[in-house]
Amino acid sequence: MDLHTVAEVISPAQVGQWRPGDAWLGGGTALFGEPRPHLTRLLDLTTAGWPALTPGEDGLEVAATCTIAELAASGYDIAEKCCHAFLASFKIWNVATVGGNLCAALPAGPMIALGAALDGTVLLQGPDGERTVPVAEFVTGEGTTVLSEGELVRSMHLPASSLRSPTAYRQGSLHAHGRSGVLVIGRATAGGGLVITVTAATRRPHVLVFASPPSAEIVQVALAERIPDDAYVDDVHGLPAWRRHLTRVYAEEVRAELAP
Repeated sequence: MDLHTVAEVISPAQVGQWRPGDAWLGGGTALFGEPRPHLTRLLDLTTAGWPALTPGEDGLEVAATCTIAELAASGYDIAEKCCHAFLASFKIWNVATVGGNLCAALPAGPMIALGAALDGTVLLQGPDGERTVPVAEFVTGEGTTVLSEGELVRSMHLPASSLRSPTAYRQGSLHAHGRSGVLVIGRATAGGGLVITVTAATRRPHVLVFASPPSAEIVQVALAERIPDDAYVDDVHGLPAWRRHLTRVYAEEVRAELAP
């Protein structure tokens, strides 16, 4: 889709250049996906020169401009699985960015699932400086985030301990090539506990942390108590009752898979 109101593209762009009517441009797959008549300028981040992936002793720094294809080739199994949750063509993989998927804040956003499941954080830069926010708290609802005016996502950090942890992954949709209706990721912690992250089925990520190996009953009670019925998404990709049921089925499957 053409953005007919855009009169200028700033490339490369910096935080201090933002003004009302601007939008940060990454891959553009989300930005150009629907009309945005309020936009008059695009601030291009793809020419900023940020390294896509920066490994370190403390984990992996994923630039906001890192493409899905680059992340899928990082060598981390859980990252590759989340990339495949896009069910998108290679054309999208080579253009869509991690930062764009986070900022779109769609329930089915698999980069949100990856970051939340691995206890990741996002580095935000804006006119007032930098701040770090857990991925699980970055998305506040369907299409909404904690970003303030002029802020951008610079990178997502995935801790080394989480990247080394055993994980279990379950994804479901109504159709073979449909958008994710439910995405559940389990992660075993070093102390013998379990972390279960629910996305796609709900409007925002829900992370359930168990300090010790939970029983099937404990997991199901936690899901019922900590994810209210009205938190489940209701749209053409799945009814709330179906999403809730499949979430509970998948949660038990990942619990059993990661049980010591």
